[in-house]
Amino acid sequence: MPRLRDLRKARGYTQLKMQMLTGIDQSDYSKIETGRRNMSFEQCRRLATALETSMDYLAELTDESKPYPQKEQ
Repeated sequence: MPRLRDLRKARGYTQLKMQMLTGIDQSDYSKIETGRRNMSFEQCRRLATALETSMDYLAELTDESKPYPQKEQ
């Protein structure tokens, strides 16, 4: 997933940093990033939150990388 890699690198994050931010094992993250493994809904949500983007952008449903406004709690 080039978008995932590009967003990670733009923020200066390593794959290990992504593991710490998302709880997704680094080897699983690497497989997701290279397209050898699909991400689950929960993994996509965690990645979008960590990278400050939308799940739609990661899924390539939109070209707008700006995240949606967060709901108030």
